[in-house]
Amino acid sequence: MLPKEEILKGVENRDEIKRIIDLAEQAIKTWEVVCTDFLSPPVMVEAKEKFSPLTDIQFVVGGGYPQAERTRMAITRAELDLDPSQIPLAAIDIAGNFLFDTATHRDFLGAILGTGVVRGKVGDIIVLGERGAQIVVVPELVQFLEANLSQVRSVPVKVREIGLEELKIRPPKKKEMTTVEASMRLDAVASAAFGMSRSKMASAIAQGNVRVNWKPVTQASHTLEEGDLIAVQGKGRAEVGEVSITKKQRYRIQLTRYR
Repeated sequence: MLPKEEILKGVENRDEIKRIIDLAEQAIKTWEVVCTDFLSPPVMVEAKEKFSPLTDIQFVVGGGYPQAERTRMAITRAELDLDPSQIPLAAIDIAGNFLFDTATHRDFLGAILGTGVVRGKVGDIIVLGERGAQIVVVPELVQFLEANLSQVRSVPVKVREIGLEELKIRPPKKKEMTTVEASMRLDAVASAAFGMSRSKMASAIAQGNVRVNWKPVTQASHTLEEGDLIAVQGKGRAEVGEVSITKKQRYRIQLTRYR
């Protein structure tokens, strides 16, 4: 069996990781591929970190398209074959005329949860403006939503299954920039990336509204590294790119801001 207590040491998302451990032990016992529900990015990052060193199991991750934020993890014994095609995924199209009653990501999610569906069965939601939305879900949810989801906000809708290849993925808007800082402190780099004053960024960090690689960081002095992903609540994300040292021994940092 897996070293459960060792895996759980220091984890933030303890309940979710415990459930994944149980699934992994099931996979070891049954010699089958076992899948989690959709996991949020913070949980998935922690799960990958904790399960990667284990030699008894292997896993793959997928959410329907390469940039998916909410993803499922398929787990099986290390001796077996495993690839992303073994992750059960489906997609639905929710069509309606939202021209005069615009629906947001929250509206579509709320309508689905209002049918009694739990959050873990729903992946990414791609809002298509006045036309509706496309949503990645677990396959067993498709027929249920086709029969039970008939309205979002005040708009009557029609739900039908579509192929994952039909998802209308829009590449994220991004802005490349360069900043020169005295250090790699989180408050300094993040304030440059998001166009906020350093004091406001420090306050956001202290309030728990900033994550680095999807983990909450509450210390403004946290040191960033190349490749780190900074997420600020309500502001989007930024990635730390190449870092070089100037002649004056300052840090020249390449940043990519995603909206």
